[in-house]
Amino acid sequence: MADTTGFLKYERELPPRRPVDVRIMDWKDVYLSRQNGEDAVFPVAAVRKQAARCMDCGIPFCHHACPVANLIPEWNDLARRDDWHEAIERLHSTNNFPEFTGKLCPAPCEGSCVLNLQESPVTIKQIEWEIIDRAYDEGWVQPQTPAERTGKKVAVIGSGPAGLAAAQQLTRAGHDVTVFERADRVGGLLRYGIPEFKMEKALLDRRLDQMRAEGTRFVTGVEVGGSGEHDLSTEQLRAEYDAVVLAGGATIGRDLPAPGRELRGIHLAMEYLPYGNLQALGELDDPPINAHGKHVVIIGGGDTGADCLGTSHRQGAASVTQLEIMPAPPDRRDAGANPWPTYPMIMRVSSAHEEGGERLYSVNTERFLDDGNGNVRALLLHEVERVEGRFQKIEGSERELPADLVFLAMGFTGAQREGLVDSLGVEVDGRGNVARDAEFMSTEPGVFVAGDMGRGQSLIVWAIAEGRAAAAAADTWLTGNSMLPAPVAPTTVALR
Repeated sequence: MADTTGFLKYERELPPRRPVDVRIMDWKDVYLSRQNGEDAVFPVAAVRKQAARCMDCGIPFCHHACPVANLIPEWNDLARRDDWHEAIERLHSTNNFPEFTGKLCPAPCEGSCVLNLQESPVTIKQIEWEIIDRAYDEGWVQPQTPAERTGKKVAVIGSGPAGLAAAQQLTRAGHDVTVFERADRVGGLLRYGIPEFKMEKALLDRRLDQMRAEGTRFVTGVEVGGSGEHDLSTEQLRAEYDAVVLAGGATIGRDLPAPGRELRGIHLAMEYLPYGNLQALGELDDPPINAHGKHVVIIGGGDTGADCLGTSHRQGAASVTQLEIMPAPPDRRDAGANPWPTYPMIMRVSSAHEEGGERLYSVNTERFLDDGNGNVRALLLHEVERVEGRFQKIEGSERELPADLVFLAMGFTGAQREGLVDSLGVEVDGRGNVARDAEFMSTEPGVFVAGDMGRGQSLIVWAIAEGRAAAAAADTWLTGNSMLPAPVAPTTVALR
């Protein structure tokens, strides 16, 4: 066991965020960081104390809750002992990109920590970030080139976390891997969906540099199955590559077909967020969709909505209101309906919520109202209550909410069918995801599926886990045997 009384001696503690009035004036990380030349406010001694709180449980529920099967008690104790080099070795053995999950994962591991019985879990996510941050500072993150090449060629379609994880694993297995990305830069949602203040793109770029040095090839601006001059047909794809990994994500945003949806000023979240990232990087002075001086309404109470919220703050919105049809979650876990070690469904305050705006729960948008010139001016709302599992309108609760801009952030409904999916001929299940079997293979031999494209909208940690598992399956299919780890089984199985 590690420190047998650490959880008694030390309270849970996290590094403070930058002051709100300072951070909304720029796009930098909400936390102080050495990368930005700022003084550390959470010294290594504090991190080691937090690691000492880990009890090294006989049954590590944190490990069970982690989709990539991180060896959490092991690297917690290594951090406690100041053995950061061995800690990053353990961390990298299960997770290709701990700097991404250390910033973006909602930490289901902490929800299942035994100490969360008292709502004071080990700061697993912060310790993970400190391990990888120290590893980069010390120069321990180096390219890992394969000892032998197989001569097999693999195409990975999509460069989000699932595609990147699959590509890195397959490259290290000795295959010649090409990642195709239809956007102008690599990274998928990591590049254009996640705002700079949540994860600075320099973190993504330095990992991509490692992957290029290992031999992974990236091709941008090419849509596989598209009809553009520079696109790649699926016939060429199958002719040139021995295996294919589909990792294009669940890119179809859930729309809201309420009256007035056609008015100008109403956008899906992913129409808006990429412009914010370009603005953050100084590549776009006046984005086509800009919240400056406007009354903004965000429909959807999840992480994507919070990303729109923080972006609107930094653009200088006059007001921001976030709507959610569900009732407000409780401040504490409901031990009856939501017992430990399940993920706690409680009220969460992200950095964007700290910065301002109003959150309205149990409300539904009845229609969008016109200003007379084809622009949205307000939403007509009403309150709802759940009756026998269905939302019902509370009569007499209608009211108008001013809105110059509306962002729809209600999640995603599946993979894009047109182009790649249709032309490959792979089957799609009833949820709009590409169907696959127990070996992550689609209904087309040699075409594997990883991440949201097969699982549906999910977490970054699931995307990385599935990318690793699909890589192991593809490696086995190509060579007859694989030494790559396969941490998870698919949740969608096609009957073949």
